Amino acid sequence: MSDLVGDARAWSPDAQEAVRLLAVSALVEGRDRVEVAALFKVSVRAVDNWWAKWQAGGRGALLSRARGRRVGEHQVLSEAEQAAVRQAVLDHIPSDLGLSGQLWTRGQTGELIFKLYRVRFTEPGVGKYLKRWGLTFQRPDKRAVEQDPEAVRLWHEETWPAIRARAKAENAEVLFGDQVGIRSDQVTGRTWGAKGTTPVVRRTGNRFSVNAMSAISTRGRMHFMVFTQSFDAKIMCHFLDRLVGHFDRKIHLIVDRHSAHRSKTVRAWLAGHKDQIELHFLPSYSPELNPDELVNADLKRSCPTPTGPGTRPNSPPKPAGSSIDASVNHTSSAATSAARTSATSWTRTL
Repeated sequence: MSDLVGDARAWSPDAQEAVRLLAVSALVEGRDRVEVAALFKVSVRAVDNWWAKWQAGGRGALLSRARGRRVGEHQVLSEAEQAAVRQAVLDHIPSDLGLSGQLWTRGQTGELIFKLYRVRFTEPGVGKYLKRWGLTFQRPDKRAVEQDPEAVRLWHEETWPAIRARAKAENAEVLFGDQVGIRSDQVTGRTWGAKGTTPVVRRTGNRFSVNAMSAISTRGRMHFMVFTQSFDAKIMCHFLDRLVGHFDRKIHLIVDRHSAHRSKTVRAWLAGHKDQIELHFLPSYSPELNPDELVNADLKRSCPTPTGPGTRPNSPPKPAGSSIDASVNHTSSAATSAARTSATSWTRTL
């Protein structure tokens, strides 16, 4: 065989398939089998085999097929055993099944398989099974052990639909509120550095913090107030007073069960503003139900700015109770963009 053509057995499956089809086509046109073999640089025996396959199965018999073992063929674990391991990974954490830790890794899954069926796999082998089962390596969400699943179920199925229906009937606005604090020495994100040497970022030793209270609507409109005092009932009332000033209709504000939200001071303030605002409380230990938590997370990822170490501005101290407030209805900042995305996507899932 010519060096330019090489051994046909080394050709790609597509190339081999094309040669088979062309060779049989030439035979159908009446060419001699020896002539066809010489034309395509293959053996006469190969041409005879292709002709026999074409007569027996038609064109489909000449097409290339996937090589190697079929998926699921000659596997060590049976289908039932694989289904049992997969369900155990989905329904439990390792410590539930007598293993260590709370996160499933390939090694932990391999230990489970060995414990159940006395078969030892390498980590790459376990990874193939996990991929075949449709599982991916993910960062898990966190849930507090104190959370009451029944309370969460009632929120999804009864409380939240009722709030939404009332707001629609009253032509009211639904907002989710939360507070967050940012420290001057906070460092977020990553940076490049020499391998084996941890980079150092210098921050101010004169630490201080700034707090914010915000509320995000189901349409992505965000209202916020920045303050330097500790968050308490007085600050909460101040925020509520500022918030109702931005609306000409009633507000249904949904917050967590922070002690300031449920204080006598706040309840007294709300009693005098029944026609303007009403407070609703999320189930305890359930931050995932509040889309404003995503705004806080985005704020912490993007602050402080990378322009330099955080320092307290050289300005006269503000009087007690002073604040900055604003109403935003655009996506000019990362926090506002996250607010709109999180609020709208969260409500669509209910």
